[in-house]
Amino acid sequence: MVSRKPSFAGRFYESNPAKLKQELGKLLKPIPESEKEKIIGALSPHAGYMYSGHVAAELYSKIKIPERVIILSPNHTGYGARISMFPDGYWETPLGKVHVDSKLCSLIQSKNKGVERDVEAHMFEHSLEVQLPFLQYLKENILIVPITLMQLTYEECKELAKDIASSIKELGEEVLIIASSDLNHYENQRVTEQKDMMAIKKILSIDPKGLLEVASEHRISMCGLIPTVIMLETCKELGAKKAKLLKHATSGDINGDYDCVVGYAAVLIH
Repeated sequence: MVSRKPSFAGRFYESNPAKLKQELGKLLKPIPESEKEKIIGALSPHAGYMYSGHVAAELYSKIKIPERVIILSPNHTGYGARISMFPDGYWETPLGKVHVDSKLCSLIQSKNKGVERDVEAHMFEHSLEVQLPFLQYLKENILIVPITLMQLTYEECKELAKDIASSIKELGEEVLIIASSDLNHYENQRVTEQKDMMAIKKILSIDPKGLLEVASEHRISMCGLIPTVIMLETCKELGAKKAKLLKHATSGDINGDYDCVVGYAAVLIH
C-alpha cells in the first residue's frame, strides 16, 4: 500500500487537527442532511483556505457526499504521467487517512489505457489535497479516486469521461465527481470577473467543448480546465440536466488587491 503524506498542511490549511476542525467548522454552514442536494458533479476551488475556503465551503455545505468520490485535479508541477491515477493505498491529512477506491480505480483503468498508476504526479500537487479535509469533516470513511491531469485534447477528455461514466454505471453505486479548479489568474478584478463569467456560463450550460473553446479564444487561465471538461463530459454521460452557481469570488475580495487577482467558483451539477 502506498501512502501520501500531507504536503500542504500548515500552508494551505491548518496542520493541527483541532485547529483544522475549528477552521472547517467556521467555514461550513450547519445545513441539515435532509436539506442537502444530491448531485452528480461539482467544481471546487483549490487555493489556500484563507482565500478560497469560503467558496469551497459553500459547495460542501450544501451537498450530500456519497461513500465514493472521484477527484479530478490539474497537474501544476509537470511531474508524472499525463493521466495519473494514484495507486492503491491512502492519503493522509491532519484528520486521518483517506483510502483509495481500488475497485473503482481498477474499473476505470481497465477501460482506458491512457490512465497510469503513478505516485510522482501527486506528491507535490496541492489541488487534490485541499479537497480532502472538507470531505473528511463531513463524511467518515470515504473512498477516493485521485486523478491528476496534464493537458489533453478534447477527444482524450471525452474518451476518459466516457470510460469513467461507464465504470460508475458498472459499479452500480452513487459516486460524486469533483473537478478541482480555480478560474482566471493574475489579471485585474474587472477582467477576471468578465473572463470568469464567460467560463461559468459554459459550465452552467454543461458545455465542455464550449468551455475549452471560450478558454482558448479569450485566454482564460483556468488551471483546472481539463479536469472541469472531463467532469462535465462525465456528468453528461450520466444524464446531468442542470447546473447551479453557488458562489463566485476573487482573491481581491480577501486581500484587497484588485490589480492582480485569482477567480474562484463553486458550481454543482445535477
